[in-house]
Amino acid sequence: MGCMPSKLAENKSLPFRVVEKKLLPSKVAEKKLKHRTSNEDFSILASETPFTISKVEKLHELYKKLSNIIIKDGFIHKEELLFALFRNSNKGNLFVDRVFDLFDVNQNGHIDFGEFVRSLSVFHPETPKTVKIKYAFELYDLRHTGYIEREELEEMVLAILNELDLALSHEVIETIVDKTFVEADSKGDGRIDLEEWEEYVGKNPSILKNMTLPYLLDITQAFPSFELNGETKESHALIASMYI
Repeated sequence: MGCMPSKLAENKSLPFRVVEKKLLPSKVAEKKLKHRTSNEDFSILASETPFTISKVEKLHELYKKLSNIIIKDGFIHKEELLFALFRNSNKGNLFVDRVFDLFDVNQNGHIDFGEFVRSLSVFHPETPKTVKIKYAFELYDLRHTGYIEREELEEMVLAILNELDLALSHEVIETIVDKTFVEADSKGDGRIDLEEWEEYVGKNPSILKNMTLPYLLDITQAFPSFELNGETKESHALIASMYI
């Protein structure tokens, strides 16, 4: 996978945020693309991600459903992401907030189709592990400081347990956080930087097990069963993929 010769292949291995920043459309272009996505756009997205053009087209069908659940403007808003994942557009959820923030690369309050495809590509089986590691790190870096602080890890653990309907005592949660910091904070400064995180994941590869969605290899068969009017294995897998 790391030996693809073309410049196109190099783009596929870039972190999703880097690719997005290089190719953000102008405001004029964004308006023109607001309600349509051309074959050329599909080709560009396919060249930047592990998805083929036909799979990008399938993702566009899913995107159109998600982006018109509540606010029918062709973009995915946080309420729509909440509704798609949890069937509740008013449910406060720290975890979904973080996922939405990471998908909303240009931070304009909604997810456009390009952001949707590029961000979802992080979970593709062929996406380099380095990209998945960085994405998982950013998920926990709640304050955007470039570090995972103890309080941030505890907040995320609580949010994840809440979504899984698991109730653990404060002592048990503290033990989880303590153990993580003992193993990951190799510099002993009370916070985990990206370098330490990479080392920690290297020793605990199971941390990334849910950062890959195998069915993204075969979207044609998998996504027709992803319906918004009921809970499916695919919707559960999408949620689970984000819980580290």
